[in-house]
Amino acid sequence: MKDNYTIAFYNLENFFDTVNNYGTLDDDFTPDGFKRWDDRKFGIKAKKIAKTIAQIGTDDSDAPPVLIGIAEVENRDVIATLLKTGKLKEMNYDFVHFDSPDERGIDTALIYHKDHFKVIATETIPLLITNENGLRDFTRDILYVKGQLHDEEVHVFVNHWPSKRDGEDTTSHKRIVAAKTILKKLDQLSLKNDISNMIIMGDFNDDPNSESIKTLMASDRFINPMQKMLSPIRGSANYKGEWSLFDQIIISHSFLNYEKGTHSFKKAEIYAPKFLKEWKGKYKGNPFRTFVGKKYLGGYSDHFPVYIILKNNL
Repeated sequence: MKDNYTIAFYNLENFFDTVNNYGTLDDDFTPDGFKRWDDRKFGIKAKKIAKTIAQIGTDDSDAPPVLIGIAEVENRDVIATLLKTGKLKEMNYDFVHFDSPDERGIDTALIYHKDHFKVIATETIPLLITNENGLRDFTRDILYVKGQLHDEEVHVFVNHWPSKRDGEDTTSHKRIVAAKTILKKLDQLSLKNDISNMIIMGDFNDDPNSESIKTLMASDRFINPMQKMLSPIRGSANYKGEWSLFDQIIISHSFLNYEKGTHSFKKAEIYAPKFLKEWKGKYKGNPFRTFVGKKYLGGYSDHFPVYIILKNNL
């Protein structure tokens, strides 16, 4: 286990601060807003998220997670607070974050362990999509981070693709555009260098068998180790009694080698310990979330984290 390392993704479900940002639709998450979101509730959520991140993959690795992609964070401040909370403050973490044009003000970010990962380059990739009226749909950018995982170069993309809120049929093209945006970026990178070791992680708002994910896979660059993990009784989120696996980590074929100085894929998993679940009632076994509508539950998130384990071939 000492040479095994965890790479995770976690949708934190509306990890907002308590300040009203007049440029975004965050009014619900203020002390006077619909959710009555205050410093106490924010502090409770930060502690619970910190506890979760610190434990992801610990059954398979002696080290804490080396990379954690996160979604639904409002700004740099909430991430900085998170990394000063609980066990995370004892770990040598830093993060990459850019503000995106999302109307709600939520972004993605990458937390990395500085003992294991060195950032070389970062970039935010705009997702240029339009609504039925022809106007731009301002949604989350794609975060790209090039870095050095131990002695090996890796290319990480953190995603939170457009939701199905307006219906799957009317929104599926948006997620296909997101997939094509990543492939276009990889083509651009390949013109400059022979790149490998790609990690595409995120909340894709689509399951492994959806057209958008198939678009990624049709490039023959990747394997999806989470392809077979979705079932009627298992997933990373549950909506109206049906499980989905919107949260995925997709990797390039290069992680299937065992050469010295490289990283090899070992396993993929949904992290769903008992403390992250509803423990009784109609929703027993579902993710224990922070809110249901206006009702404050005080839970963690409406998503379970997902992770992969890579072995460092020394």
